[in-house]
Amino acid sequence: MHHFVERFEHFTYLVLILFLVVVLLFTLLELGWLTFIGLFEVSPFRLESPELFELFGYFLLVLIGLELLETIKAYLERREFHVEIILLVAIIAIARKVILLGSATPGELVGIALIIIALCGGYYLLRRAGLPYSLSSDNRVSSSERQEEP
Repeated sequence: MHHFVERFEHFTYLVLILFLVVVLLFTLLELGWLTFIGLFEVSPFRLESPELFELFGYFLLVLIGLELLETIKAYLERREFHVEIILLVAIIAIARKVILLGSATPGELVGIALIIIALCGGYYLLRRAGLPYSLSSDNRVSSSERQEEP
């Protein structure tokens, strides 16, 4: 039974990778199309603010997809979660939200600010703690063991 669950999990990750590659391919095509349209049809050789924000949104979306793809690949190959990368993906995603944010209520702005503070604080603490780049069941080191190492 355990073997079946592992094979199903492996298959699911492979399907996720395939879907993510397809989504990234179409997102890249959309980014290329929007760049072409913005540069040559709407206002020749000039991008205006709304077009730039839309292009930056797609650009960050591609970066998020690539980081997620890398995280899934690392888990499949080495059974480790890249905690830093997951936090960075979340920071990029919230930055994308801020870039694309047209208008927002004060409550939404406070919520976004708190999310940014929490994510950046978590990333800072992770870096300051000196944890390994990734955490796997084989790679976890207790704080007392970490202090004893030179």
